[in-house]
Amino acid sequence: MALNLSLLDPAPVFAISGFGLPERALAWIVIAWGLVASVPLVVSLRKLAYKLMSRRNPQRVLVIGNGLLADQVVAEIDARPHLRHHVIGIVDESPRPPRRRCLGSVQDLRRIVEQSRPDRVIVALGSRRGRMPLRALLDLRVRGILVEDGADLYERLAGKIAIEALTPTSVIFCKDFRPQRRDLALARALSQPLVAAALVALAPVLALVALAIKLDSGGPVFFVQERVGRGGKRFKLIKFCTMRPARGATSEWVRDNGDRLTRVGRWLRRFRLDELPQLVNILKGDMNLVGPRPHPLSNLPLFVLVMRNAPSCGEPIPYYALRWMVRPGLTGWAQVRYRYANDLEEEVEKMRHDLYYIKHMSPWLDLRILFETVRIVLLGREAAVAPPVAATRVAAAPPASTVTPPAQRVAVGSGDRLVAGAVALAAGRPSAGS
Repeated sequence: MALNLSLLDPAPVFAISGFGLPERALAWIVIAWGLVASVPLVVSLRKLAYKLMSRRNPQRVLVIGNGLLADQVVAEIDARPHLRHHVIGIVDESPRPPRRRCLGSVQDLRRIVEQSRPDRVIVALGSRRGRMPLRALLDLRVRGILVEDGADLYERLAGKIAIEALTPTSVIFCKDFRPQRRDLALARALSQPLVAAALVALAPVLALVALAIKLDSGGPVFFVQERVGRGGKRFKLIKFCTMRPARGATSEWVRDNGDRLTRVGRWLRRFRLDELPQLVNILKGDMNLVGPRPHPLSNLPLFVLVMRNAPSCGEPIPYYALRWMVRPGLTGWAQVRYRYANDLEEEVEKMRHDLYYIKHMSPWLDLRILFETVRIVLLGREAAVAPPVAATRVAAAPPASTVTPPAQRVAVGSGDRLVAGAVALAAGRPSAGS
């Protein structure tokens, strides 16, 4: 293997085995592989940090709020005893029947703080307009008591966005919902060489899978479906066919199509091998290795409608379009943190993770997702179990003053499912999982 570097050429090129590779591209590849090599160090430092946190004295936490966000924050804190955070009580923001660990109302905040002596106060009010105890919270800050925003804490603990707490201003002025160009470039630099090498190395596996599908079902080997990618661009997504053709109208949910899975298809899905043909989509530039999974074009109106009506601020926020800021991925944060979605409520749960990824996109997060994906594929099981009940509810649709037609508003909550126009949108679509 010959390695030549021309120092006179203003754009030097490395010639490796007769193929020219620009110096800039090689630099990005070296950086990407350097990040991969540093992952064991990061994992070791993380374990050390957990050990140090487990030795410190528990912190007393007081939560202000009695709505969905407060329930989510309490559930996430209780689920992580290693953080040494103990919820000593909840301060209600409005009169309601007594609840567990309720210490009083917002009007009595000063008295409650004097009696309970918390180390930090979490503000998780459902609505802050006219309800925020500003003077009391300022006094707490002056006294050295840490005051945190409930939505930020929930995001940091759960690794997902509290959609119900979103407001138009929180989306407009948030600097994080804008992926940096270097992160986008690194994502491509990490994807392209890995995918090219994977296609060569996995060529025998791809051939064997195609043969097995043909012998098992006798039908087509590939399933091609129109999906939506970056900037709303449509593209043809390629998968191995794992299902028999539907005899009539069927839903998109996996649980409604279990009887259509072939013997080989069930095995392919268990180890995620049906997704391998999407390596071609990555080489074509339609996708990256890591990113939010692309939704079928047939489901797009439903998802846009539901996501817009999810925040409890009463104003429709079209934040589904935030997914289009980045290329979709073969795997993603939602895929390693959650399972296959089987209803609209679970799709909203995955959307929380997708928004978290877009907000915190970085090479480190991409590498973590790739390693988690390898672990899941090797184990051949679902990524995660169901989250706490408090974290799965979505607020009702906005009031009738918004532009959404009443027949098309969607409410997803405890006991609620698809209603009115959402049922019509969800029904009668060809399955995305074929």
